[in-house]
Amino acid sequence: MQMHPVTATSSVSPLVAVVGGGIAGSAAALKLAELGAKVSLFEAGPSLVNGPPACHLHAGGNLYREISDEQCLKLLEQSIHTLRVFPHAVNQRPTVISVPLNDPGEPEALLPRLRKVQAHYAALIEQDPANQKLGPAEDYYRLYSREQLEALAKQELVAQPQSPDEWMIPVAKNLDLSAFKFPFVQVQEYGLSLLRIAATVKLASERLPNCQVFTQSKVTHIELLPGATPRWRVDYSSPQGSHSIEVDYLINACGYRSGSIDDMAKLSRSRMVEFKAAYLATWPNPQGRWPELIVHGERGTPNGMAQLTPYPDGLFQLHGMTDTVTLFKGGLVSSSESSAQPELDASLSRKLTQGWQAEEVEQRTAEAVKHMSRYLPSFSNAKVAGRPLFGAQQIPGSDPSLRAASVSFDKAHYARTEIVKFSSALSAAEQIIENIRELGLLSPAACGDLNTLQSTQGLAYQQVLTLAEQLAEQRNYPLSLAR
Repeated sequence: MQMHPVTATSSVSPLVAVVGGGIAGSAAALKLAELGAKVSLFEAGPSLVNGPPACHLHAGGNLYREISDEQCLKLLEQSIHTLRVFPHAVNQRPTVISVPLNDPGEPEALLPRLRKVQAHYAALIEQDPANQKLGPAEDYYRLYSREQLEALAKQELVAQPQSPDEWMIPVAKNLDLSAFKFPFVQVQEYGLSLLRIAATVKLASERLPNCQVFTQSKVTHIELLPGATPRWRVDYSSPQGSHSIEVDYLINACGYRSGSIDDMAKLSRSRMVEFKAAYLATWPNPQGRWPELIVHGERGTPNGMAQLTPYPDGLFQLHGMTDTVTLFKGGLVSSSESSAQPELDASLSRKLTQGWQAEEVEQRTAEAVKHMSRYLPSFSNAKVAGRPLFGAQQIPGSDPSLRAASVSFDKAHYARTEIVKFSSALSAAEQIIENIRELGLLSPAACGDLNTLQSTQGLAYQQVLTLAEQLAEQRNYPLSLAR
């Protein structure tokens, strides 16, 4: 496919350094380059967008009973925004939310929030029909009684489900319904392909001549230079040696390592970091095409939430919110008075830098399979399919339940993106652009449409998929994870 460079729109061209090439840093770099800034994007790893596992589009926050309605509405807006900007990233299938008998919660408690989110979605579509990314608002969620599920269990499996009921057939056939409260909720929260987003970002950056990407480049020192107009010096090392640049504005998008950049800038900041992992298993006989399945539970207890995320070819990703599956003892740490960087213990840091021991992969994946099999007995024969998806997630402040954070500003011409969920990256980029514009570094004309990224539009799906599969191979994951 012929790639056309995207032309920048601003007559003022500030020099901006973005430290960290995850989704937050990449989104900010692309948008700023489109608006005319000259952007240098630094990533210590070999490729962009290679952070903690992201597999679920939180379009309404229905996985989190503990967060506020306000956060849920924000997650809905950010998810729609994400789908508009990354059209090839969606895995279009619903999510089924269930409450087991061993959980103190009741399914009815979910309904007021669902109605609120549905009404907000309808209002967003009325504002702009292009916001209809999750199907019609009236179909946003649907309830299923035990009687309905028992009737669906008698129906034939459908290779390509077209209706809400057809998506529920494998769930009805395979779940131990006697272990649950009713109703079940089917909601239009879709899957998200981290690898196809990574591929989109790489292709988009290549279309922007004023967005320079430096991979395998570690920032070693930053310094606010003296003078009437604030400027930053950024030192970095790459395979080619040590280098230094000066910029008008610095964006700290280092994810769980953001505190180390704050420390270099001599800025204090209260934050937490949480190490988490998800596991890949192949289910030899998955019985049809699955929706995503959520079994609610109390986090950190043996009955923590179980999450089954489907991919092609019988591949499933598993979360279990217990200390033996997704969570880790000592996995949630805080910054201190002496450093803005929370420090994980040595065994977890080693996983981040050197990877996992084979026996750990086996043991944790087996625990994940066992946790899911309590509710889905036929899943017990699933086997390890690859290395875990893992990473450390930053949480600004001291509230570990926060899910819709975005950005904060400090000192002169310094911003830090502090996203907890993938879909918050674009709204964080918008807030930074607003700040840069207020400082007079971008001309007022350089607004553009903040609802979209010009550079991610018009890419061919096949081109994105081919690159996503290459990234899966480079990162040592099954190709199905890209599909």
